[in-house]
Amino acid sequence: MQTLLPYLILFAGLAVVLTAFSRLARYIRLRGTAGGGLGGALAAYEEAFRATSHASHFEIRQQAERKAPTGSPRPKKP
Repeated sequence: MQTLLPYLILFAGLAVVLTAFSRLARYIRLRGTAGGGLGGALAAYEEAFRATSHASHFEIRQQAERKAPTGSPRPKKP
């Protein structure tokens, strides 16, 4: 058991760090407080480790940037 203890401690520490970063990313994304650099870093992280989440985020961002189509102006009645 003593030979496995350092590996268990290392694994637990890694799990805590990854959980903390995931929660931080969720908090920053929900609050919208990410700057340009941090937003890019989070996007790169999501692209690498959560491909479906990154695709959804990219689509939502594209939808937000699209403008609503404007109709042609109505002709004035004579």
